[in-house]
Amino acid sequence: QERLVEAGGGLVQAGGSLRLICAAPGNIFRGNHMAWYRQAPGKQRELVADILSSGATNYADSVKGRFIISRDNAKNMVYLQMNSLKPEDTAVYSCNLAKIPFASWGQGTQVTVSS
Repeated sequence: QERLVEAGGGLVQAGGSLRLICAAPGNIFRGNHMAWYRQAPGKQRELVADILSSGATNYADSVKGRFIISRDNAKNMVYLQMNSLKPEDTAVYSCNLAKIPFASWGQGTQVTVSS
């Protein structure tokens, strides 16, 4: 069964940037609203940003003005450009549908921001 695959995480200093990518199976991606989520140690998974099939976007207040979500409908890809990173952005980042029921979760990609 095809799964969501995330990549692009890493260790970066505060103030730095990373670009996350998500490759989604066509049956999950096509025509659906997609989102990036993150889960920090000891915390619940939270919505970071979502992007409608039309391209309209929404962001959590904590990342507004710093992160940019985008999608490539021809490649079934979702991206998250993260700028001005802060230590509190440290988490495992995952992509999925923007609403339940979710597709099976991928492995996520670890983002660690050092102060």
